[in-house]
Amino acid sequence: MNVTGKGTHRVSVAALPAVKDGERPHLLYRTLTYRGRKDEPKGFTERDYIRLLDAAHAQLGGPIVLVRDNLGSHRSKKMRRYIDTRGWLTVFYLPPYAPELNPVEGVWAHLKASLTNLVEHTIDQLTDLIRTRLKRIQHRPAVILNRTHLQIPSNPTIEAL
Repeated sequence: MNVTGKGTHRVSVAALPAVKDGERPHLLYRTLTYRGRKDEPKGFTERDYIRLLDAAHAQLGGPIVLVRDNLGSHRSKKMRRYIDTRGWLTVFYLPPYAPELNPVEGVWAHLKASLTNLVEHTIDQLTDLIRTRLKRIQHRPAVILNRTHLQIPSNPTIEAL
Protein backbone atom coordinates (compact mmCIF):
# COMPACT_ATOMS: atom_id res chain seq x y z
CA MET A 1 0.00 0.00 0.00
CA ASN A 2 1.23 3.54 -0.74
CA VAL A 3 0.14 6.73 0.99
CA THR A 4 1.24 9.88 -0.77
CA GLY A 5 2.37 13.02 0.96
CA LYS A 6 3.08 16.47 -0.37
CA GLY A 7 4.72 16.42 -3.80
CA THR A 8 6.20 13.09 -4.87
CA HIS A 9 6.80 11.90 -1.32
CA ARG A 10 5.13 8.69 -0.21
CA VAL A 11 5.06 6.03 2.46
CA SER A 12 4.92 2.41 1.33
CA VAL A 13 3.66 -0.24 3.71
CA ALA A 14 4.00 -4.02 3.49
CA ALA A 15 2.13 -6.13 6.03
CA LEU A 16 1.41 -9.73 6.90
CA PRO A 17 -1.66 -10.56 8.96
CA ALA A 18 -0.75 -13.81 10.74
CA VAL A 19 -2.93 -16.27 12.59
CA LYS A 20 -1.38 -18.96 14.77
CA ASP A 21 -3.55 -21.49 16.58
CA GLY A 22 -3.99 -20.62 20.25
CA GLU A 23 -2.59 -17.09 19.91
CA ARG A 24 -4.02 -13.71 19.07
CA PRO A 25 -3.62 -12.66 15.43
CA HIS A 26 -0.43 -10.78 14.61
CA LEU A 27 0.18 -7.95 12.18
CA LEU A 28 3.79 -7.80 11.02
CA TYR A 29 4.66 -4.79 8.91
CA ARG A 30 7.39 -2.61 7.49
CA THR A 31 7.26 0.96 6.23
CA LEU A 32 9.43 2.64 3.63
CA THR A 33 9.48 6.42 3.25
CA TYR A 34 10.34 7.97 -0.10
CA ARG A 35 11.32 11.62 0.14
CA GLY A 36 11.95 12.22 -3.55
CA ARG A 37 15.71 11.76 -3.42
CA LYS A 38 17.39 10.29 -6.46
CA ASP A 39 19.17 7.48 -4.57
CA GLU A 40 16.11 6.28 -2.60
CA PRO A 41 13.95 3.32 -3.57
CA LYS A 42 10.38 4.39 -4.36
CA GLY A 43 8.84 1.21 -3.00
CA PHE A 44 9.48 -2.26 -1.70
CA THR A 45 11.73 -4.62 -3.61
CA GLU A 46 11.90 -8.39 -3.51
CA ARG A 47 14.73 -8.05 -1.00
CA ASP A 48 12.47 -6.03 1.32
CA TYR A 49 9.70 -8.63 1.09
CA ILE A 50 12.23 -11.40 1.74
CA ARG A 51 13.42 -9.61 4.89
CA LEU A 52 9.83 -9.24 6.08
CA LEU A 53 9.13 -12.94 5.52
CA ASP A 54 12.34 -13.99 7.28
CA ALA A 55 11.45 -11.74 10.23
CA ALA A 56 7.92 -13.20 10.31
CA HIS A 57 9.35 -16.73 10.38
CA ALA A 58 11.72 -15.82 13.22
CA GLN A 59 8.95 -14.12 15.22
CA LEU A 60 6.25 -16.74 14.65
CA GLY A 61 8.61 -19.68 15.04
CA GLY A 62 6.97 -22.08 12.66
CA PRO A 63 5.93 -22.82 9.11
CA ILE A 64 4.15 -20.07 7.18
CA VAL A 65 1.35 -20.39 4.65
CA LEU A 66 1.37 -17.15 2.69
CA VAL A 67 -1.50 -15.85 0.57
CA ARG A 68 -0.33 -13.29 -1.97
CA ASP A 69 -1.74 -11.11 -4.66
CA ASN A 70 -0.21 -10.87 -8.11
CA LEU A 71 2.09 -7.89 -7.62
CA GLY A 72 5.08 -8.25 -9.95
CA SER A 73 7.64 -8.41 -7.15
CA HIS A 74 5.59 -11.15 -5.46
CA ARG A 75 5.85 -13.38 -8.55
CA SER A 76 9.32 -12.48 -9.83
CA LYS A 77 12.07 -15.03 -10.54
CA LYS A 78 14.03 -13.76 -7.55
CA MET A 79 11.04 -14.26 -5.27
CA ARG A 80 10.34 -17.75 -6.67
CA ARG A 81 13.98 -18.72 -6.03
CA TYR A 82 13.70 -17.45 -2.49
CA ILE A 83 10.48 -19.36 -1.86
CA ASP A 84 12.04 -22.55 -3.23
CA THR A 85 14.87 -22.35 -0.67
CA ARG A 86 12.57 -21.99 2.34
CA GLY A 87 11.08 -25.32 3.38
CA TRP A 88 8.98 -23.54 6.01
CA LEU A 89 7.17 -21.38 3.42
CA THR A 90 4.14 -22.41 1.36
CA VAL A 91 2.71 -19.79 -1.00
CA PHE A 92 -0.71 -19.56 -2.63
CA TYR A 93 -1.51 -16.82 -5.14
CA LEU A 94 -4.90 -15.20 -5.32
CA PRO A 95 -6.68 -15.03 -8.64
CA PRO A 96 -6.18 -11.75 -10.51
CA TYR A 97 -8.50 -8.88 -9.56
CA ALA A 98 -9.73 -10.50 -6.33
CA PRO A 99 -8.87 -8.03 -3.53
CA GLU A 100 -11.88 -9.24 -1.54
CA LEU A 101 -9.99 -12.51 -0.96
CA ASN A 102 -6.81 -10.84 0.28
CA PRO A 103 -6.64 -10.83 4.11
CA VAL A 104 -4.54 -7.65 4.25
CA GLU A 105 -7.11 -5.56 2.34
CA GLY A 106 -9.20 -5.11 5.51
CA VAL A 107 -6.15 -3.70 7.27
CA TRP A 108 -5.51 -1.30 4.38
CA ALA A 109 -9.15 -0.16 4.37
CA HIS A 110 -9.06 0.51 8.12
CA LEU A 111 -5.72 2.33 7.90
CA LYS A 112 -6.80 4.50 4.96
CA ALA A 113 -10.08 5.40 6.68
CA SER A 114 -8.13 6.49 9.75
CA LEU A 115 -5.99 8.81 7.61
CA THR A 116 -8.82 10.66 5.85
CA ASN A 117 -9.44 14.34 6.50
CA LEU A 118 -5.95 14.98 7.82
CA VAL A 119 -4.56 18.45 7.69
CA GLU A 120 -1.33 18.79 5.74
CA HIS A 121 1.55 16.82 7.26
CA THR A 122 5.20 16.45 6.41
CA ILE A 123 6.25 13.06 5.08
CA ASP A 124 7.97 12.27 8.39
CA GLN A 125 4.81 13.13 10.35
CA LEU A 126 2.78 10.97 7.96
CA THR A 127 5.22 8.06 8.43
CA ASP A 128 4.98 8.37 12.21
CA LEU A 129 1.19 8.55 12.04
CA ILE A 130 1.00 5.42 9.85
CA ARG A 131 3.29 3.51 12.23
CA THR A 132 1.19 4.59 15.22
CA ARG A 133 -2.03 3.49 13.52
CA LEU A 134 -0.48 0.13 12.54
CA LYS A 135 0.65 -0.43 16.14
CA ARG A 136 -2.93 0.16 17.28
CA ILE A 137 -4.23 -2.30 14.70
CA GLN A 138 -1.81 -4.93 16.05
CA HIS A 139 -3.88 -5.02 19.23
CA ARG A 140 -7.24 -5.32 17.47
CA PRO A 141 -7.77 -8.88 16.24
CA ALA A 142 -11.13 -8.03 14.67
CA VAL A 143 -9.45 -5.46 12.40
CA ILE A 144 -6.67 -7.86 11.42
CA LEU A 145 -9.21 -10.56 10.50
CA ASN A 146 -11.74 -8.17 8.97
CA ARG A 147 -13.04 -9.28 5.55
CA THR A 148 -11.67 -12.80 5.95
CA HIS A 149 -13.38 -16.03 6.87
CA LEU A 150 -10.82 -16.60 9.63
CA GLN A 151 -12.04 -16.67 13.20
CA ILE A 152 -10.44 -15.12 16.23
CA PRO A 153 -8.89 -18.09 18.06
CA SER A 154 -10.66 -19.03 21.28
CA ASN A 155 -8.10 -17.75 23.72
CA PRO A 156 -9.09 -16.27 27.07
CA THR A 157 -6.52 -13.49 26.72
CA ILE A 158 -8.24 -12.06 23.65
CA GLU A 159 -10.96 -9.55 24.33
CA ALA A 160 -13.87 -9.23 21.96
CA LEU A 161 -13.71 -5.99 20.05
